Amino acid sequence: MSLELISKNKVHGGWHKRYRHESAVNNCTMTFAIYLPPGVDESQRAPVLYWLSGLTCSDENFMQKAAAFKSAAELGLIIVAADTSPRGEQVADDKEGAYDFGLGAGFYVNATQAPYDQHYQMYDYINEELPALINEHFPVSGKQSISGHSMGGHGALVLGLRNSDKFASISAFAPIASPTRCPWGEKALAGYLGNDKQTWREYDSSLLLAETNAEQCPPLLVSQGLADDFLQQQLKPELLQASADEAGIALILEQHPGYDHSYFFISSFIDQHLRFHAKHLA
Repeated sequence: MSLELISKNKVHGGWHKRYRHESAVNNCTMTFAIYLPPGVDESQRAPVLYWLSGLTCSDENFMQKAAAFKSAAELGLIIVAADTSPRGEQVADDKEGAYDFGLGAGFYVNATQAPYDQHYQMYDYINEELPALINEHFPVSGKQSISGHSMGGHGALVLGLRNSDKFASISAFAPIASPTRCPWGEKALAGYLGNDKQTWREYDSSLLLAETNAEQCPPLLVSQGLADDFLQQQLKPELLQASADEAGIALILEQHPGYDHSYFFISSFIDQHLRFHAKHLA
């Protein structure tokens, strides 16, 4: 697969680059961003942290707002920020232009309902196509972890739990912990997967965690701001904790008074998350 370079910027001795490529999985042009720390080349390869962003976001939000480059450079981590959905004039969107479904809101699922099944295959894109592209074109070591925020935190948890052999560690900021039990998730899962709620379960990290073998579960870190406007209705981290307790899994769930849902919160704790991943990627 070929890549088209969109832009590049030197930062903390490394390079932030944006690329577009044709996606066979999503049947459209996709964009991603990558940070390559200093000294990484064919003779010195580095592990990868995949970052999944939230509703209305793209590959740009994390790279511009998270303040992650200094620690990534020091730790020798490659960061790949994926887009949050397929895009293009031919890609179906919510008919009323809602922010929580359609473009910018792919929910990291493989859609089965028309017309979304023609493009919205974000689970396979993150799990298979994008890593294959990164492995082909960049000096990666073969070790990888995954993280994300809100809808992207949901995606990171689901992908990490369902593919524990691929990811060395999982973290999330303010994840949608149980999309089968919140308005954002119910709308998205019904729209992409249909009304058979049994099919929704494979995209609910709380339900997946309850059924996960503790010995096979990657290390888990979740950070949640207690001043988050979406905490009670949409995020529900207590469901994730209950499932971890049920399965005997040592989830690290940190709750931070005063912090909201924004990148002010993410930038305050991103260094901790990067160190967490670097430890398990070593």
